[in-house]
Amino acid sequence: MRLMSRSGGYHAWDERPTSKRAQADARLCVAIRAAHQRTRQTYGAERLQPELKADGFPASVGRIKRLRQEMNLRCKQKRRFKATTNSNHKLPVADNL
Repeated sequence: MRLMSRSGGYHAWDERPTSKRAQADARLCVAIRAAHQRTRQTYGAERLQPELKADGFPASVGRIKRLRQEMNLRCKQKRRFKATTNSNHKLPVADNL
């Protein structure tokens, strides 16, 4: 049995080629970023999955969520309209000075 030093193990790991999974994730990241821009940054992972599948990038929702989180991509959320003025009342209205 041959023992390897800690630094030797690090350099062996560092010089290894990237895995097929990492290469596929890199391609998927480019597709996710493009689809994110195309959908005006409003689609989450669940709505983005069929878009990516149509583009030829089948991936699970969990994988898309993980990659979006790594890229710090978040969707813009619409705010509900909140009416703050009630104009339908019989109370006296102050003059606009």
